[in-house]
Amino acid sequence: MKKWKICSIFAVFLFFAIFPCTALSAIMDDIIPISAEKERQIGASVAKQVEKQYKEVEDPLVQKRLEELGKCLVPVCDRQELIYHFKVLKAGEGKKENYYNAFALPGGYVYVFEPLMEFMKTDDKIAAILGHELGHINARHSVKRLQGSLGVNAILILAAVAAKDGNTVAEANAAIAQLMMAYSREDEFEADSLSVKYVRAAGFNTQGVLESLLALQAWRKAAPERKYTAYKTHPYLSERIAKAKTNIKGYADFDSYINLPEKKDAF
Repeated sequence: MKKWKICSIFAVFLFFAIFPCTALSAIMDDIIPISAEKERQIGASVAKQVEKQYKEVEDPLVQKRLEELGKCLVPVCDRQELIYHFKVLKAGEGKKENYYNAFALPGGYVYVFEPLMEFMKTDDKIAAILGHELGHINARHSVKRLQGSLGVNAILILAAVAAKDGNTVAEANAAIAQLMMAYSREDEFEADSLSVKYVRAAGFNTQGVLESLLALQAWRKAAPERKYTAYKTHPYLSERIAKAKTNIKGYADFDSYINLPEKKDAF
């Protein structure tokens, strides 16, 4: 079975685990479309799984710093019906550079690994990272991918066999998290554009968006090849840098054009 089909099946398992239904009509009503309330429930369920796998930082000042930066951005977000959560996670096993990463879950959950906080250093660059993740949430990228993955056949098959044990729910949460964070290039560009918008509106320097991308690009060029972690960072940095320059300045200049990669998969 192809990977996307497996993710789709796990996604449906998660829905049945969270939203048990007694009839097919109720199932369809619960799944399509996904309301803001259901989105919050999905995010909360996956967040529990994330926080079992990764622990929060022990330094309260680090956590407070992220929360304060997040609070500055929340009032300028497009979706005010959500309650936003910002947490700094400790790195897992391996080199800390493997955790130069951040990710978001539906419903308003934003996570940043502590090594990325240390690497970015300035409030403007950290705010840019948060703005990008908030962009994914506000544009409902994860939810749209989730809705698009739910085939009617999978729904009909799993309606009769949906399991409710804890292991199944945990596996479903992990699988759906992978599905939700497999963003397209268009999603990444839109999240960067929203980051510029939010950062500017919140009073941060928009150059932080560009500087955060340039810092990641410089690190990647110097780092050896590595396998992505479960919550992987985003590709296409060269193209994202070019588009970020355009978003910040309001027009495309020569530097934006020459910064584009020669190959579509280049960083």
